[in-house]
Amino acid sequence: MSRIISFRGLLDDGDQERISLQTNNGLTGYRIVKFQVMPQSTGIGANEAAVSIWKDKQSAAPQEIDFSDNRLLACVMFLRDQGTVSITSESIIFDNEIFNQDIYVNYQDAQTSGGNMNYYIELEQMDLALDEATVATLKDIRNTA
Repeated sequence: MSRIISFRGLLDDGDQERISLQTNNGLTGYRIVKFQVMPQSTGIGANEAAVSIWKDKQSAAPQEIDFSDNRLLACVMFLRDQGTVSITSESIIFDNEIFNQDIYVNYQDAQTSGGNMNYYIELEQMDLALDEATVATLKDIRNTA
């Protein structure tokens, strides 16, 4: 049986936030079902922002997004010019990815006046069989190597 849990937060430019999901036995899995962003200041500023979710901690909030990187779980790009939203890309979620470890949300803005960015994430929580939990854990270990 699955249920939806949500997380929300506010990131400053260059920030990374850990979302703690680990359990003692690793038999709980998660899949991202919704990922949305919105700047804290909606009236002023400019953004060329990328917000991304990763399976492992990044050394710095990435400025480049590479879909071939299997550690990437989701991303969204947000563009606005001095208070006028020109483009907000739909979030891209790799929904076939099931994980059972902590995840990391990153925000990087190429503009200096972008300010803080809100994020909202919904995860589908599910029970994993022992073999599924083992595969998810091994994938996470392999990603950090």
